[in-house]
Amino acid sequence: MLYYTVLGTLLLAATLLMHAGGTSMWLRYLGGRYSDTDQLHHTSNAFPLLTGTAVVLVVLHAAQIVLWSLAYLFLLPSTVLNTFEEATYFSFVTFTTLGYGDITLSGEWRIMSGIEALNGILLVGWSTAMVFTIVQRMWHDMSRESE
Repeated sequence: MLYYTVLGTLLLAATLLMHAGGTSMWLRYLGGRYSDTDQLHHTSNAFPLLTGTAVVLVVLHAAQIVLWSLAYLFLLPSTVLNTFEEATYFSFVTFTTLGYGDITLSGEWRIMSGIEALNGILLVGWSTAMVFTIVQRMWHDMSRESE
């Protein structure tokens, strides 16, 4: 079981680094693109800023899910998840904690799906916090503009 726990933890760490890198680059881009000299986010920028952020976060999550699915595909016995599509489906359902249960891992591999679910909760929460912070900052800056 230790092997699978370490493996899952390494995948979790890889997706955390992926998310940290992706969100950091996006925030740097937003700072340069949407802030004027007073650091105010203008009302006209709200839609592209929010939709762009949503797209970046969805792409990051999809890449993280694919990373998990590739790990399942190449590490699990071939009788468990036979195709990339099946591995990706299982990973999506696990990462999002939807958990249909139509595909389950057995034995010591089960720890991997639990770690992936924890990973998904953490990263979706991170993304939610990021969107909330951007909206809060826009709201604050727009209310300052109207003064």
